[in-house]
Amino acid sequence: MTVAERTESTWIDICALDELVPQSGVAALVGKRQVALFLIPHTEPSVYAIGNWDPLGQANVLSRGILGDLDGEPVVASPLNKQHYRLRDGQCLENSVSARSYPVRVVDGRVQLAQPEA
Repeated sequence: MTVAERTESTWIDICALDELVPQSGVAALVGKRQVALFLIPHTEPSVYAIGNWDPLGQANVLSRGILGDLDGEPVVASPLNKQHYRLRDGQCLENSVSARSYPVRVVDGRVQLAQPEA
């Protein structure tokens, strides 16, 4: 299912956009999953959402990583082992693992996340 095929009822309100700190991450609990949200102004999109679980470090820490840019791609470096995860799709650039990625949007100043599938 693509983002365009999702219905309005599948989007979950997470927080106000102005509650996110630019160039920083924050963790949100969505159901039983931890999601790392990142606000990077002047990019399109400006809000990214990936799983907070670092598959190599085996801990929920990605929201505390350092944001950067590698070859024009916004990334977060894991605070544990410094691997870079693309914010667009969660792919680790140094390994074949990836963090889960989530469709996210901003509507009327509110950050919304597509309902995670089981």
